[in-house]
Amino acid sequence: MSETPAPTALPGVSPAEAQKMQAAFKDIAERSQKLLQDFAERYKADGTQPSDPLGLTQTFMDFTAKMLADPNRLVQAQMELWQQYLALWQHTAQRMMGQKVEPMAEPAKGDKRFNDPAWKDEVVFDYLKQSYLLTARWLQGTIKDVEGIDEKTAKKVDFYTRQFIDAVSPSNFAMTNPQVVKATVESKGENLLKGLQNLLTDLERGKGKLAIRQTDMKAFRVGENVATSPGKVVYQNDLMQLIQYAPATAEVYTMPLLIVPPWINKFYILDLKPENSFIKWATEQGYTVFVISWVNPDERLTKLVFEDYMKLGPLAALGAIEQATGQRQVSAIGYCIGGTLMAATLAYMAARSDDRISACTFFTAQIDFTEPGELGVFIDEDQLASIEQMMSKKGYLEGSEMATTFNLLRANDLIWSFVVNNYLMGKDPFPFDLLFWNADATRMPAAMHSYYLRNMYQNNLLSRPGGIVIDNVPIDLRKIAIPVYIQAGKEDHIAPARSVYKATQIYSGPIRFMLAGSGHIAGVVNPPRAKKYQHWLNETDRNPPTLAEWQAGAKEFPGSWWNDWDKWLSEKSGPKVPARNPGDGALPPIEDAPGSYVKVRVVE
Repeated sequence: MSETPAPTALPGVSPAEAQKMQAAFKDIAERSQKLLQDFAERYKADGTQPSDPLGLTQTFMDFTAKMLADPNRLVQAQMELWQQYLALWQHTAQRMMGQKVEPMAEPAKGDKRFNDPAWKDEVVFDYLKQSYLLTARWLQGTIKDVEGIDEKTAKKVDFYTRQFIDAVSPSNFAMTNPQVVKATVESKGENLLKGLQNLLTDLERGKGKLAIRQTDMKAFRVGENVATSPGKVVYQNDLMQLIQYAPATAEVYTMPLLIVPPWINKFYILDLKPENSFIKWATEQGYTVFVISWVNPDERLTKLVFEDYMKLGPLAALGAIEQATGQRQVSAIGYCIGGTLMAATLAYMAARSDDRISACTFFTAQIDFTEPGELGVFIDEDQLASIEQMMSKKGYLEGSEMATTFNLLRANDLIWSFVVNNYLMGKDPFPFDLLFWNADATRMPAAMHSYYLRNMYQNNLLSRPGGIVIDNVPIDLRKIAIPVYIQAGKEDHIAPARSVYKATQIYSGPIRFMLAGSGHIAGVVNPPRAKKYQHWLNETDRNPPTLAEWQAGAKEFPGSWWNDWDKWLSEKSGPKVPARNPGDGALPPIEDAPGSYVKVRVVE
């Protein structure tokens, strides 16, 4: 019986450490071989892949041709960069001789990549950092100065150039990141070995595609330590489950509250944990809260279209709420594209004289897509055709594809920081409920997703009277005359505030617009007890044509906007009645909240 040979002795490495490293290398080799075999089989099965699905080659070729049309300006720009390099080298030489000099380039406020003191204190790393920042600034400035480029192409070039700039940051490489260098020396390279194992684990999770873990996915369980507000599923169909939450007060407002979340994410962003749960807080204010929990669609539901989401979603929920409570009229909330759906639903109902929704709130929801922000970069004919080709294989878009798109909007925070932590430092990601939710992706049915991207983002038909027709009803958002509360996030990179604001010029009823501090998530999920951020209100309730004009007359208030919203809605929700428990009405409970639909996961 042969014995396992002793590992070769390495300088400064004990036999036990060497044995551990040898076992790690063996594990990596075996897993890598299996991954390569799986990838080869999958590639063969999928057939030829498009070489440039984003259409970037032609975009950058057109841009380069415009740039080379003015060689004098290009030479001048190169000379300016060269002069900055020379000046930086002189500053660095002065520092090496002990002189104190002011930096030529500093990271932007909030840029966490260069927080380690070594980036400033150690001359070599400071030089690497500044040369990178100077080059990045020069490259982006040069691109912006090119003339003759249409606005859409310019935005596309700028966006993908920033992706390249972010990717080549010295913080993303083992030998040029002081934290990684220090960790490698102290652990004798164990961090890089562990990082390689983490990389293989993420490749295995993504079935050959890199699925970067942003948090400890095993630290959370839906219904156990996230999405824990008590309630019951009281209705369901193929597309959604309707959850009625248990009351938290002895009396409640007469009018129930229906929340319609986006179908591209799970609803429990509004119920992550008790201390920041909007759902729990709303029940504590005396509202009977109902929430739609969308199904995570599979091959059976690939033919679903926008009309199905309206009829099987909010319209079906209205009928179920009346059975559950005996109350015909409700107030509603539409979040993100759930708000886009709610706007179309309200216009449809107005055309049919259906008054079951008497007031509506929109969380960071766009209905006019003339200025959709950076997501518009992904919406051109080449990219839409590529998405549709991708969806045609299974009948839906994998949730991971959408997650990657959103992560690219904040690549340094949501991609590269985890590359450094997981693969270079060899650490496991920190347990964080928000990032667990962010990774809990949902699929999009092909017909529905294509309709949404083309009719809303690409052609902006929803904002045009009669631009889209649902069930033979021309949709005209100007017919929405009920009271509306609109929330937008000042730093929202998914639904920019100036885009959300455009709704104030379309709806015909009384509108209260509120601008919240922070972005797409924290701008919404900001409980009063947290005492974070701020919000702005224009107390005249005057909504001029542009957000900038509105801001000029707005007043800043500290902390959460939730209390302002509660004051607005409570006045429209009727008198108090004895609290309603799930199951008290005509709909018996099906199962406990948060239900089974929300627990269907794409990637563990």
